[in-house]
Amino acid sequence: MPCVGDWLNSPLSIVQGIFAQNVPNSDWEKKVTEYFKEKLKENNATNWVPSLNDVPVHYLKPNSLVKFRCMVQDMFDPEFYMGVYETVDPNTNARVLHFGKYRDVAECGPQQEIDLNSSQTVTSERQTFYCVPVPGESAWVKEISFLTELVLCYKIICGFLNPQSHAFVSASQARVSPSTSYTPSRHKRSYEEDEDMDLHPSKQKEQHMGKSCCSGSDIHGCVEPKRLETEASAGHHVISPNCSPPLDLNFPLPGEKGPACLVKVYESWESFKVNDVLEVFGVLSVDPVLSIVNSEERDSSTLDPMECMDTAEEQRVHSPPASLVPRIHVILAQKLQHINPLLPACLNEEESKTCEFVSNFMSELSPVRAELLGFLTHALLGDSLAAEYLILHLISTVYARRDVLPLGKFTVNLSGCPRNSAFTEHLYRLIQQLVPASYHLQMSIESMNHSRFIPHKDYTANRLVSGLLQLASNTSLVIDETQLEQGQLDTAGVRNVTALGNLITWQKVDYDFNYHRMEFPCNINVLITSEGRSLLPSDCQVHLQPQIIPPNMEEYMSSLLTAVLPSVLNKFRIYLSLLRLLDYSISDEVTKAVEEDFVEMRKNDPESITADDLHKMLLVARFLSLSAGQTTLSRERWLRAKQLEALRKARLQQQQCVNGNEL
Repeated sequence: MPCVGDWLNSPLSIVQGIFAQNVPNSDWEKKVTEYFKEKLKENNATNWVPSLNDVPVHYLKPNSLVKFRCMVQDMFDPEFYMGVYETVDPNTNARVLHFGKYRDVAECGPQQEIDLNSSQTVTSERQTFYCVPVPGESAWVKEISFLTELVLCYKIICGFLNPQSHAFVSASQARVSPSTSYTPSRHKRSYEEDEDMDLHPSKQKEQHMGKSCCSGSDIHGCVEPKRLETEASAGHHVISPNCSPPLDLNFPLPGEKGPACLVKVYESWESFKVNDVLEVFGVLSVDPVLSIVNSEERDSSTLDPMECMDTAEEQRVHSPPASLVPRIHVILAQKLQHINPLLPACLNEEESKTCEFVSNFMSELSPVRAELLGFLTHALLGDSLAAEYLILHLISTVYARRDVLPLGKFTVNLSGCPRNSAFTEHLYRLIQQLVPASYHLQMSIESMNHSRFIPHKDYTANRLVSGLLQLASNTSLVIDETQLEQGQLDTAGVRNVTALGNLITWQKVDYDFNYHRMEFPCNINVLITSEGRSLLPSDCQVHLQPQIIPPNMEEYMSSLLTAVLPSVLNKFRIYLSLLRLLDYSISDEVTKAVEEDFVEMRKNDPESITADDLHKMLLVARFLSLSAGQTTLSRERWLRAKQLEALRKARLQQQQCVNGNEL
């Protein structure tokens, strides 16, 4: 009888128990999913599960339950595996059924062989996603997620919470204890040595030599464990691991850290798509035999070349070393509405805790908005109008699409920014402390000509090579034009600038599949800082009017963050994430009043307002209402939106008169 902690430490033993009780009934798979779903619904149970975002892979126990917050960077071809297989003992002819689901290799006990011709064998299909940590994920998201789990484990160990089981202790031990399944020297090697061992599997073979055959419960030390890869791998090419180039983990943004994972999905994979942000719960597979088997496949030269369906490069990319790119066999997966750890994971559910959280925060929304406005006013050098528009920008989101037109996008061009004071860089650092994911793009001739913005398909490796614009939904993209100087854009530079324009205007990126382009819709908040009017399109231009010029910009911006209490900063973070998720509507009565108001404005001065101006005012009114916690448009908010737009336009006219240039 498994102990309660086994569902965390040994989920496969739980699956085995359910499988044994229900075979040959096919309902066993559904019962496994229901079992773990119920377990994770218990008090803070999702926080008991070790996260690959927080804990290095070599500190996690193989075949334990883990979670991973990630973005789907690519989808590989579906693969076949033995869902159910039968082993036979040649001496006694005893037969045993096993499950192959949630495993990379089919296992059997000593003195047993797999009967590949058994009538009981069931071939099943699964989908493999190549997943990476959310691009541009802010450091505070990682820190708060990790601290939340750490505090929970501490309370459990100290007895502050109902321990109910060894599961709590097991979860905390999984975070601090190196895996016992590796050889003793495993946790003494450096990361570089790990990589070397995986890229040169012959060294691993040498470590395994000399060990005697083990019992069925300890198969990791066997010289030749009786396993067969459950995945039906077809490629057998000659390639020397010694000559292989370093493995590219294919992160969209430069300087990203964290594990990439091959996430193997068994149910409802058609509901997920590229660039979706997921949280997956599944069985961690980092079996060294994967590297050995894949290396042997690549080294094999005795097989018929006609059988080789995959290129050597495709094998290398699709079957990377398990310690560099671990596998997760998904038991449960969900799309995330957001990645802010300060909010409940799903705000659509009408659970009492979720409703209580939202109502409590909405009751104190007004002072939070006032404090945030003051904070951003100081960040924008005393310009309160620019701070108002920055708030509206930060809570904007694409809420619908009419044909090709994205509704709700609100790209702001903040012109008049100081050129030589690194203002944009410091402003970005403040924004980075407020939003869950962001990226700072310094627009220069060199970066435009030499950066890869658009993801493209590599048919040799059969993978989607990432680009800077492969970002998760609701990422804040800050584009700095203040460093842009005169120069010549080459073909790649023109293509990159065009891609930025399409992203801003249509909220889509056209991925390059060599022979055709494929549109991938996105939802990216773009803020452009520039001296004059931006070269890129925008929905709204706000000219910055600094009221103060700090002698030391870095000290000034740093002091702003230092002065804000962590609790207040967290309220800002909740405020910006929560308001993006609220529904919004306009009553028939207010719609009629707005139409009448528009007609009156056109009567007074037909040249002063157009249909585009009306659309912009309605957009400002929408986000102005949401920023105050109101989900419907009121007459008061409409008048305030008109006032803000009038002030913004008057400022642009004034600046145009001063310098005589078009803004």
